[in-house]
Amino acid sequence: MCLFCEIAAGRIPSTCLYEDEDVFVFKDINPQAPVHFLVIPKQHIDSLNGLTPENASAAAKCLLVAARVAKEQGLDGGYRLISNCGDDAGQTVHHLHFHVLGGTKMGERVL
Repeated sequence: MCLFCEIAAGRIPSTCLYEDEDVFVFKDINPQAPVHFLVIPKQHIDSLNGLTPENASAAAKCLLVAARVAKEQGLDGGYRLISNCGDDAGQTVHHLHFHVLGGTKMGERVL
């Protein structure tokens, strides 16, 4: 089982910010901004490239939850949403996930 599946199942400790039957949200252990959390579907999907018409609703729900938790975390001035897709993009855990970063003024540059 992959790292994020283990976290969502509660077998690896994390700081949970939100959980329902489909989505799990937890703080990043190596934050890159004052607020940095990950939003994952509980269903294992390798990356955005693994989306199909049958499982695309999992990603859509992740985006809805990301916006909700961002608001709960006080990110009213905005936040950045990132999903690395594949090794060349820096994806190190091959389970679809969205980084939500905020709590500071960020420039336009992503890299």
